[in-house]
Amino acid sequence: MKPPPEALAALVDGTHADPFALLGPHNGPAGTFVRAILHGAEEAEAFSLKGGRLGKMTRVDGPLFEGKLQGKPKPIRYRCRGNGAEWWVTDPYSFGPVLGPMDDFLIAEGTHYRLFDKLGAHVIHHEGADGVHFAVWAPNARSVTLVGDFNGWNPAAHMMRRRVDIGVWEIFIPDIGEGTAYKYRITGPDGTVQPLKADPFAFASELRPRTASIVARPGKREWGDEAHRAHWASVDPRREAISIYEVHPGSWQRDDNGWFLTWDEMAARLIPYAADMGFTHIEFLPVSEHPYDPSWGYQTTGLYAPSARFGDVEGFARFVDGAHRAGIGVLIDWVPAHFPVDEHGLARFDGTALYEHEDPRLGFHPDWNTAIYNFGRREVRSFLVNNALFWAEQYHVDGLRVDAVASMLYRDYSRKDGEWIPNAEGGRENWEAVEFMRATNRALYGTHAGTMTIAEESTSWPGVSHPAFDEGPRTALGFGFKWNMGFMHDTLQYMARDPIHRKYHHNEITFGLVYAFTENFVLPLSHDEVVHGKGTILGKMSGDDWQQFANLRAYYAMMWGYPGKKLLFMGQEFAQRREWSEERALDWHLMDAPAHRGVANLIRDLNRLYRQTPALHARDCEGEGFEWLIADDADNSVFAWLRKAPGEAPVAVIANMTPALHSHYRLPLPHDGVWAEVMNSDATLYGGSGQGNLGQVTATDGAAHIVLPPLATIMLQYTG
Repeated sequence: MKPPPEALAALVDGTHADPFALLGPHNGPAGTFVRAILHGAEEAEAFSLKGGRLGKMTRVDGPLFEGKLQGKPKPIRYRCRGNGAEWWVTDPYSFGPVLGPMDDFLIAEGTHYRLFDKLGAHVIHHEGADGVHFAVWAPNARSVTLVGDFNGWNPAAHMMRRRVDIGVWEIFIPDIGEGTAYKYRITGPDGTVQPLKADPFAFASELRPRTASIVARPGKREWGDEAHRAHWASVDPRREAISIYEVHPGSWQRDDNGWFLTWDEMAARLIPYAADMGFTHIEFLPVSEHPYDPSWGYQTTGLYAPSARFGDVEGFARFVDGAHRAGIGVLIDWVPAHFPVDEHGLARFDGTALYEHEDPRLGFHPDWNTAIYNFGRREVRSFLVNNALFWAEQYHVDGLRVDAVASMLYRDYSRKDGEWIPNAEGGRENWEAVEFMRATNRALYGTHAGTMTIAEESTSWPGVSHPAFDEGPRTALGFGFKWNMGFMHDTLQYMARDPIHRKYHHNEITFGLVYAFTENFVLPLSHDEVVHGKGTILGKMSGDDWQQFANLRAYYAMMWGYPGKKLLFMGQEFAQRREWSEERALDWHLMDAPAHRGVANLIRDLNRLYRQTPALHARDCEGEGFEWLIADDADNSVFAWLRKAPGEAPVAVIANMTPALHSHYRLPLPHDGVWAEVMNSDATLYGGSGQGNLGQVTATDGAAHIVLPPLATIMLQYTG
């Protein structure tokens, strides 16, 4: 039966909702019938993929051709002629679907844990042809067409097949491959054509300001990191030394022209540097695609695509592999808390609030001008959970640091009365977001041994780093670790005070140890502390230049002796003086100055001591690894505690936070005998005055009399 004229017109203008019903080969009463849109052709003939003639086509109207073919329906190629030219076209409407019933079932259920193998753009061999399979979720769309450089961005060239049960649109385009640029042209339920949309599952994107998705193969074919991954899969990370170097990849260093380093250039510089400095992990601010440089990657619009700023996607995989071969883990910031509203992104993707909430009281952050994911929708939750799994699977990242967790946990986050909607119980908790985080952590820890998740959570939500067991508390989120924001805030506030006033604020150091083991903590000195007028870590220290450096060294040494894993933002390891800016590289010339080189030497030695000394790391997250020696000497602003681990030599950490030299300070110690001075932040190697204990002290009758250098932290390890 001949389709009505309006249906044929919809085919030609690219708005038909079911193009596969009319285009391509079909069984009919008189044999196989085929219909095709062949732009620019004046005549056409159909062939099999192997070159066998199937029949001539008749031009019906404009680019629309029809014909009867020999044999059963099969993939077809057309030899086209027009304007004195000849070319070949393989008919995408002659191929069957790629997705199957099991995909439909798992996608509909929200339990498909390899969506990134099914949705997006994949280079495949299908029914005898090489090409790319595209699939996108747009359940409320009237029609979806694929546009790109392969079809001249023609919105009528490649209308997609709708899988009605799950709202996914798909098409296989033969004869194209990696490097193809594309977007989706989506007509919403009301007939409004949306701005061209990038692929939510795109594995690569164009370099900003362009926003098209790029066909790419994620990850790399061959890896050499088996030993690294096997090690971390075999240990409890809570009992391992973890010292994280936080890096913004766009401004750590730049090339000679002031442009971003490629991942390969970064690997040649950053990996050896981090290894030499003794860090165990590099943590990158978001590496996924984002249009706006000053967002630092937190306004991501391409969750599955490493940013084009740093070269090809395999470059990031090569970086991770190289870091692993050097014994360094790679963590990335992951950002489900920010939903940018750029028109090419997920906002009103199919003409409706698909990924986000319709009601701004549920779905908009006024502070950031970003939307909020609809965590209660299973398809959205599945999209995000799969993204977490994707980075672990395809790029072998060792873990995810999850940004702005508090903003997801609370419906009233940064909102006034009337600007938010309570939950079904009348409370402020966002239980849908809670369940999303629990599901993410269960999926990641359940499928990728050796990975870790770290929450930036700024409130006292109970059980952020407690296992998300079904039978456990509803509030347990299942993260491996949590940033200790209280430690950062209180201790930096203390260090900013003039030493003469510190005795009145002794609790700013001691209070954190009241709750130090309620979660698995990371101690963060992050990028957030060195931007937006906050200065640098050095600049937060009190006193003149010499005192600031002494304070900084004492603070770092105290931090490395404090229970919890360590995190330090780039540049702070050599006492960067200028506030960080994403627009420029760090001030590496400072390393030529003795005071700055001294701080770098200190961080290097602290990392090595921390890693080599189980007493300093093996019980970072457990109370049995900590014991106060002196907690109440506020008058002298002295703090002393013991770090220990079963079967290991304990380490005493003593901090003197005044400029006064104590030459005969009584320190209680649990074991008589020799205690070696294994760290002294006042050593001349670090830029200090060189005061100390000549390498060791001897404890008798439960105490030793020690030299406490001014504004310094020392560590003593029991040797017997």
